[in-house]
Amino acid sequence: MNTSANTTANSTTEKNLALMRTAYKTVESGDLDASVELLTENFIANLPGLPDPLIGREIWRLGSQAMWEAFPDLKITVEDMFAVDDKVVVRVRFQGTHGGTFQGVAATGRAVSFRSIEIYRFEGDKVAEEWVAPDLMGIMGQISPAPTAEH
Repeated sequence: MNTSANTTANSTTEKNLALMRTAYKTVESGDLDASVELLTENFIANLPGLPDPLIGREIWRLGSQAMWEAFPDLKITVEDMFAVDDKVVVRVRFQGTHGGTFQGVAATGRAVSFRSIEIYRFEGDKVAEEWVAPDLMGIMGQISPAPTAEH
């Protein structure tokens, strides 16, 4: 058994896990400049509903900014996170108050809580790619206007 190879692999996965914790903290604090610095220049975002990935650090910034504008008191709780090779998988909960427009729905002032399953791929000490699956139906159900009763 090659313990030095195992030690290197373990230190790499631990480093990746620590980097993801930092990434979530920077987003939660609203420090979008710091979060962007954790990404490779040609960062790849694989988002639900889009046939092709989006390329570039600004994708992360725009997504984070949209969350902050919609939920200005955003709290992020990592519920589960593990790493294998160059990937980190996260089950995360987002909570906040709907204080700004989100997906075309004006602020409702409602408390919102939703989960996302996310996979990140690393190159060196940077996040190179993400695959995210937020519970958009859950979010929209919490912020959509109540149906009006017709008489």
